Amino acid sequence: MAVILFEVNGTTVEITANDGENLLDVARKANVAIDAPCSGNGVCGKCRIRLLEGALDAPENRHLSQEEYASGWRLACCAKVLGDAKIEVPDIASAYRSRMKMADLSSPEEVAIFLNTEKQIADAGMALGSDLRSLTVCLSEPTIDDAMPDNERLIRAIRAQTGCDRVQLSFSALQKLAEALRRSGFCVKCVASVRKESVTVLDVLAGDSDAPLTGIAMDLGTTSLAALLVNLETGAILAKGSGGNGQIRFGADVINRMIESSRPGGRKRLQDAVIAESIVPLIEELCANAGVRQESVYRMVLAGNTTMNHLLLGLFADPIRMEPFVPTFFRAEGVLARDIGLPLHPEAALVLAPNIGSYVGGDITAGTFSSMIWNRPELCLFIDLGTNGELVLGNNEFLMSCACSAGPAFEGGDISCGMRATDGAIEACAIDPMTLEPTLTVVGGCAPAGICGSGIIDIIAELFRTGAINGKGKLIRESERIVHDEHGMGSYVLAWQRDTGGVKDVVINEVDIDNFIRAKGAIYSATATMLAALDLDASMIERVYVAGGIGSGINMRNAVTIGMFPDIPIGQFSYIGNSSLTGAYAMLLSSGALEKVEELGASMTYLELSNVPGYMDAFVAACFLPHTDATLFPSVCV
Repeated sequence: MAVILFEVNGTTVEITANDGENLLDVARKANVAIDAPCSGNGVCGKCRIRLLEGALDAPENRHLSQEEYASGWRLACCAKVLGDAKIEVPDIASAYRSRMKMADLSSPEEVAIFLNTEKQIADAGMALGSDLRSLTVCLSEPTIDDAMPDNERLIRAIRAQTGCDRVQLSFSALQKLAEALRRSGFCVKCVASVRKESVTVLDVLAGDSDAPLTGIAMDLGTTSLAALLVNLETGAILAKGSGGNGQIRFGADVINRMIESSRPGGRKRLQDAVIAESIVPLIEELCANAGVRQESVYRMVLAGNTTMNHLLLGLFADPIRMEPFVPTFFRAEGVLARDIGLPLHPEAALVLAPNIGSYVGGDITAGTFSSMIWNRPELCLFIDLGTNGELVLGNNEFLMSCACSAGPAFEGGDISCGMRATDGAIEACAIDPMTLEPTLTVVGGCAPAGICGSGIIDIIAELFRTGAINGKGKLIRESERIVHDEHGMGSYVLAWQRDTGGVKDVVINEVDIDNFIRAKGAIYSATATMLAALDLDASMIERVYVAGGIGSGINMRNAVTIGMFPDIPIGQFSYIGNSSLTGAYAMLLSSGALEKVEELGASMTYLELSNVPGYMDAFVAACFLPHTDATLFPSVCV
């Protein structure tokens, strides 16, 4: 047995390991976060660690230069334990525990999004307000002559107050009833679900209790989480928060996570990673920031993709990835937060936005709702860019959805210096056409450490616009910024290590560009395939709504320039941010919105692209800048 010491942000984590054991597996057992988007397959080069003492069986790797290897840098997934060792896990901005960039909901723009959500709900004829409400109920005190049980006395009073004959108490309310009544002189505050025909009492509080009635809306992403703590009686956002999804250390994409879940103990490991390591700390943070007890949270609405929903509930997810691609559920009803260990009120319901298909989940139904394309007469396209790409095409008469295997490139995966939208990520870029010198915008205003999705779009568009790369993504100009390795592969240097003080130069190379061209080709070909299936063309699209947390926003002109979006007037594009979270907020705020999202999930057509003849031809044709058919991009190919 060997003793491995992991040095993480000034903290030492010690664990024993067997000789020959994979170092990445050892780190996972020790709950040490090492970013491994490819889940240890040796292809991404992101799981860098530094050997400080001892030895590892770790051969040289194409992802490490000779200088880096000589300095002790290794890839954890390619290293095996030889004996006692001391390992440095660098605090790089791409680590999954880094702060995910989340739009500031206190800014006028973001407040407007949520206020507009309330307006859109009202304009669509749906009433604001959920079924959860507070009822102040005052009872006559029992006497020898009136010895009716407490529960019957309360039920009778609630019937008289609401007009509903069917009134029932939850077990947790029944447990608190007698004490609450006598402590508050038989005048209590009941938290209840009040529907047309029934009332269910969830909690009984003292009549003068000022505890707010709250709920949580959460976007459960493959990479990150974002959540709101909401006062259900006023709609006010009490707190906001975001963080990484702890499952990321088992792979950046859902396929690797499903594979991990099928291994012994895998489902439990993945469930613990997302709940105990990610969701529970975020709930605690929200409640602490708002000064709200966790027991005052009576509902949680969560929007996530189909795989995330299954792994959250600890379900067997392997059938999702295997033909005929059948999930365990599209709608999961009757789930309580306590069923999966969430520390909320014991009767708090966990509401999952409904899935549509194996790879189009509740995040898209929630996002489709918030885009409001279902309530518009014009033909609209909704695109969600994240770890994968999901699209919805339609209007108030029909909706068609699909998912494309764009890979994790939009969140920095498959890109040598790619990272998520955290501090240090290049999120926008302009390049001088004469000198090829870049002007960078960096998340957090600090030194650049890598490139996030919106930055990659800008960089490739700018390199193409300045003639630095050709339609195949090959570097064809000469500059101090363009370097070639011993194998002849070209790279464009965005920031020199000597200037940033980082681990290495921040670059984008020809392999990165090729990977991103395939990702953008998947988005465009998915759009084209859906249009063709309906005998439509891109000129008929009147509005495009782009969502996703790949930066503060997307330069739509640049996205068209590289052929990711159809070449239609730029004024028809809108960036709507985290539409999944907005939709979850609407579902929490309005019973009508919740019913509409469920209706969208049940009525939307799901197109499985792999079964569509011609899709692969469309994809191959789109893997060029901007496209092999220049007539499709008249504003670019002039």
